[in-house]
Amino acid sequence: MKECVVIDGVRSANVRAHKDKGWFRNLRPEDVLIKVYQALFERNPQVKPEEVEAVFCGSANQAGMQNDIARGAWLAGGFPECVASNGIGQQCPSGMAAAEHAARAIMCGDGDIYIASGVEDMQKVPMMFAMDFSPKLLERYRIEDLSMGATAEKVAELWKIDRKDAEVMAFWSNKKAASARDSGKFAREIIPIEGEREDGTKFMVDTDQWIRDDVSLEQMATMKTPFKENGVVTAAVSSPLTAGAAALLLMSRDKADELGLDYHMKYAGGAMVGCDPTVMGVGPIYAVERLLTRAGLTVKDVGVWELNEAFGSQALACLRELGIAQNAPFDNVNVWGGALALGHPLGESGCRVIVTLNNIMKTDFKDSKYGVAMLCGAFGNGNASLWQKVDK
Repeated sequence: MKECVVIDGVRSANVRAHKDKGWFRNLRPEDVLIKVYQALFERNPQVKPEEVEAVFCGSANQAGMQNDIARGAWLAGGFPECVASNGIGQQCPSGMAAAEHAARAIMCGDGDIYIASGVEDMQKVPMMFAMDFSPKLLERYRIEDLSMGATAEKVAELWKIDRKDAEVMAFWSNKKAASARDSGKFAREIIPIEGEREDGTKFMVDTDQWIRDDVSLEQMATMKTPFKENGVVTAAVSSPLTAGAAALLLMSRDKADELGLDYHMKYAGGAMVGCDPTVMGVGPIYAVERLLTRAGLTVKDVGVWELNEAFGSQALACLRELGIAQNAPFDNVNVWGGALALGHPLGESGCRVIVTLNNIMKTDFKDSKYGVAMLCGAFGNGNASLWQKVDK
C-alpha cells in the first residue's frame, strides 16, 4: 500500500460572517476557495492542475451558493474539466472527511495527486438554510435538543464543565492565537485575499478577523447564557459565525519524490464515528479512542493535538475524558489557538486543523512522531485523523 504525504496546506484568513462587518462580505464562497486552489499551484509549480486525479471538497451546508461547490468552484476557477470533483458532507468534519477520502484513494493506488479542501460562508449560506428535517427524525429527537447551543449545555451538565473553566479556555485560545499571529506563525498557511474593511476600504486580508486582543475574563463573566438559565454557554465560549476556505495538496510519497517535493508528515489513519446528536460535541472522544486503538497507540504517544473548539464545554469534555488535559492553558493542544478565537467556518474547519497541524509539526513540534486532528459535528458526527512524521 502506498504512503500518502502532505505536500502543502493553505487557507484563507477566517473572517466574520457578517453582511456589514465581514471582510469577505462581497466575495462568494467559491471566490475564496478558488484563491486557495490557485495558491497551491503557485507554491508548487511542479504540480500541474491537469495532473490532479480529483478534488474532494467538504462543506456542511451544500445549498445556495454552496450547492455542489466542489465542482462549481473548480470550474469557475478555470481549472481543467478533466479533473473530477467530489463534494463531501459530514457537517463540521466535512473538510477532514475530504482529506481522509483523498488519502485513502492515494494509499489504494487510485491516483497519485489529490486536493482535499473545505469551505463555508455562514453569512451567505447560514446554518439551517433550506433544511427540511425528516418527520421520522423528529419523532426520535426533539428539535430543540438538536440545536448547537442546547447540545453544548447538555454536555456541560453531563461532563460537569464549569463556566469559569470554559471561559479560561476561551481566554487562552485568544491569547495563543494572537501570539501566533503576531509572531508570524500563520504566515505559512494564510493566503492574502483582497477584502473590505467596515468603511469599504480595500485591503489584503492576511490575518484572522475574530481574534480578540482585548479578551477579558471579567467581561466574559457578565455575559448571558441564552440557551439555559444560569448555564455555561455564552457567546464568548462558542465558536463564532465565520467564512473561510482551506485546502491540502496530498500525494503518494513515490510521486512526491519523483517530482522533488518536500514533505514532513503522512496520513496514518482516520476514524469517523456517530454518537447521540443531543451531545454531538463529544464525538471526538469516541473517534480518538477508535483511532488510537486501531493504531496501537495511547494518548501519551501523541505529541500534539488540534481540536476544533466548537464550544468551550465540549472541548473540555473531550480533553478530560480522553485524558489529554484538564484546563487551559494547554501545553500541546491548540498551541496556536483554536476556533473560539480563530472562528469555525463549519465544513472548512476539518481541513484547516490539518493545515495548522502540519505547520505546527514542522516548527514548534518538529520532533513529535504523531499528531492528531479532531472535531465534532452536528447530528452526532465525530472525526479524528492521525498524522505521522515521515522518516527520511
